[in-house]
Amino acid sequence: MKKEYLIYKLSEEMKEAARIDNELFSKFDVKRGLRNEDGTGVLVGLTKIGNVVGYERVPGGGLKPIPGKLFYRGYDVEDIAHAVLKEKRFGFEEVAYLLLSGRLPDKEELSSFSELINENMPLEQKTKMNIIELEGNNIMNILARSVLEMYRFDPDADDTSRDNLMRQSIELISKFPTIIAYAFNMLRHATLGRSLHIRHPREKLSIAENFLYMLKKDFTELDARTLDLLLILQAEHGGGNNSTFTVRVTSSTGTDTYSAIAAGIGSLKGPLHGGANIQVADMFHHLQKNIKDWTNEKEIDAYFTRMLNKEVYNKSGLIYGIGHAVYTISDPRALLLKELARELAREKGKEREFAFLELLEERAIATFGRIKNNGKTVSSNVDFYSGFVYELIGLPQEIFTPLFAMARIVGWCAHRNEELTFEGKRIIRPAYKNVLEEENYVPIKER
Repeated sequence: MKKEYLIYKLSEEMKEAARIDNELFSKFDVKRGLRNEDGTGVLVGLTKIGNVVGYERVPGGGLKPIPGKLFYRGYDVEDIAHAVLKEKRFGFEEVAYLLLSGRLPDKEELSSFSELINENMPLEQKTKMNIIELEGNNIMNILARSVLEMYRFDPDADDTSRDNLMRQSIELISKFPTIIAYAFNMLRHATLGRSLHIRHPREKLSIAENFLYMLKKDFTELDARTLDLLLILQAEHGGGNNSTFTVRVTSSTGTDTYSAIAAGIGSLKGPLHGGANIQVADMFHHLQKNIKDWTNEKEIDAYFTRMLNKEVYNKSGLIYGIGHAVYTISDPRALLLKELARELAREKGKEREFAFLELLEERAIATFGRIKNNGKTVSSNVDFYSGFVYELIGLPQEIFTPLFAMARIVGWCAHRNEELTFEGKRIIRPAYKNVLEEENYVPIKER
């Protein structure tokens, strides 16, 4: 039997073996995707780290949509972000301290923490050389391999004591920007024949500033402050998002930090999770080319109608960047990012493009409500503006999802530490109902 035919045959048999009747899910009350019938997540744990709020319960058990809120350790992220923006300073390090420790640092603590982050940004020489020598065009894979490589250089890699977990957390948060910047410059060199730049992180710079310096050297203050805001907004999003839950599941086995974080990276890489901002950017470019009058609401509505009816664009029936699993009336991250996006568009001379994106947001929500007519309240999410902002800063699509990981490593570490430090910890093991009848084994000569 030819190998190609055998693979095809196995593939067809796999398709049949994986088929499960839909009515069985209802019969056994299976929470597909760990979701309840009303779309809310199945409660599987407790946390004191992040809280994502998009609705409230009403008498009778229904859900009432409310403006979205995101809390880090009980603090409203809007308050944190507005304070940072007002004072024109960098806040990602402060958020990292808060999420890791559970409280806000004072000036001296924040200064010492920032210095510690900066000291840990350089990579081991062997890790640096491995990044340079790696082939492939996906930086998320390079990031995962580099994290696993860190295990080799950690003399206490398997130690899950509190002190060691915190040390590892700080080192991971510090090294992610360096790994991603070096990986992109390697990719650019390998695929485009450009010069290979390895810039060492500089003292006294924030994580956002150092990343932009290592990646492309030249940037404006507004570029760095906008990236810093994005890192703040994406640092944490509750324990139920797929990548964070993946980190908690793997951590519950007692595995080492690097294996758990690599698993989280693998989850975030998926297009249904961390790759949404790329899809929004692609959709925006498509609409720029296919909408003749960027101010014509009727033309935009007509095109979105065709998109929802799977007639144009990629025929998925989706408008990317619209809707969220929890947020209903608004995504607070999108509202905050929109404030700086407008300012950044003005600096880059892209005000017309920003006005078009803003109108697309308005008409997408209106068209979705009219076409779907299902009573569901939707809003734009953070991805609707993040891809646009990344491009204004001059960041390539290859690092959009790695940048998400650069922010979310803080939340991943906080949740891993909580999972392992909690005295009542148990390995996470949900159940799957087997719906196949038992079979009698048939000897091979009788098959």
